[in-house]
Amino acid sequence: MQTMASSPLLSLSLVLFFFMSLSFFFANSRFTHDGANPPQSHAEKQIRSFNLFPKKPINIVKDDHAGVIPGKIVEKKFSFFGDTGTSIEDLGHHAGYYALPHSKAARMFYFFFESRKSKNDPVVIWLTGGPGCGSELALFYENGPFHIANNLSLTWNDYGWDQASNILFIDQPTGTGFSYTSDDSDFRYDEAGVSNDLYDFLQYYDIRKKCVGALCYDFRNVEKLLNLEKVKSALGVKKDLEFVSCSTTVYFNMVGDWMRNLEVGIPSLLENGIKMLVYAGDKDLICNWLGNSRWVHAMEWSGQKAFAASPTVKFVVDGVEAGSLNSYGPLSFLKVHDAGHMVPMDQPKAALKMLKSWMGGKLT
Repeated sequence: MQTMASSPLLSLSLVLFFFMSLSFFFANSRFTHDGANPPQSHAEKQIRSFNLFPKKPINIVKDDHAGVIPGKIVEKKFSFFGDTGTSIEDLGHHAGYYALPHSKAARMFYFFFESRKSKNDPVVIWLTGGPGCGSELALFYENGPFHIANNLSLTWNDYGWDQASNILFIDQPTGTGFSYTSDDSDFRYDEAGVSNDLYDFLQYYDIRKKCVGALCYDFRNVEKLLNLEKVKSALGVKKDLEFVSCSTTVYFNMVGDWMRNLEVGIPSLLENGIKMLVYAGDKDLICNWLGNSRWVHAMEWSGQKAFAASPTVKFVVDGVEAGSLNSYGPLSFLKVHDAGHMVPMDQPKAALKMLKSWMGGKLT
């Protein structure tokens, strides 16, 4: 018993000695270094003596002329050497480089494995930490499709995450794993730089539509139409008045008019039987549906508990689910699917059905 207890104490002593040695070394190096041997080189030499750093600290490929176009994926379907014991031909497996567009010469390496179950499974992005450790460590030792046997052949991982997802392993930051650069300025020293590179990498998979117009809604035609002289004349508008979709002057004049808590006044309307409908598009960034749902559910009135307990039902338009609805008494909340800030513009048929049903007392 005494011997067993002494082992962790000895280990703890060694750890404390290690850190105290490092602290003493760093403290002294602050006063003894010169220009030829900066503190960083002293620290790296000391830490390498404990085998904490690899021999090659980062991947630098001088005079790289690979011809990889920034913003384009270089993809190759690969096969591993060795007998896995089973075929992997049916598994979608890809690897390659992505040339980071906001770098001098950085190439970010990745592995991608399609789901073994369904191509419609979610995409999981795996980033190994370190910082500086390749994501291949996770691929082969944690949650990838394979494990490495002692003879360097591959065996299936019965619990690989590719059984439930399409999984992407990325070597990041630049210099990690197979990722490399030929320019020292591509090295990153903080999370902001690393995040920006990873953001650039993921833009290849951005399937959103391009944002047109200052508000991501293209209102140019209405401004062109209403500024025609013949249209102004027909409307009785002065010729020298210019129509703009949204006035910045009015906006900034009103910024001092702070938001009011309407949760105080609305309950009295509900208590008097005034019907109220709150709706929001599920892709509305400005007035997001979750925030609207939470204040509606948190609002204190006599029907609060009953409204909170009301079932969420499908809002169906022409046999197709177009939203989800909660309703009790005079209060209704509707989340409209595939709609942004302007629901009648994004989902005109669903918006009209919503209005008709609500005014007819059938939105329940």
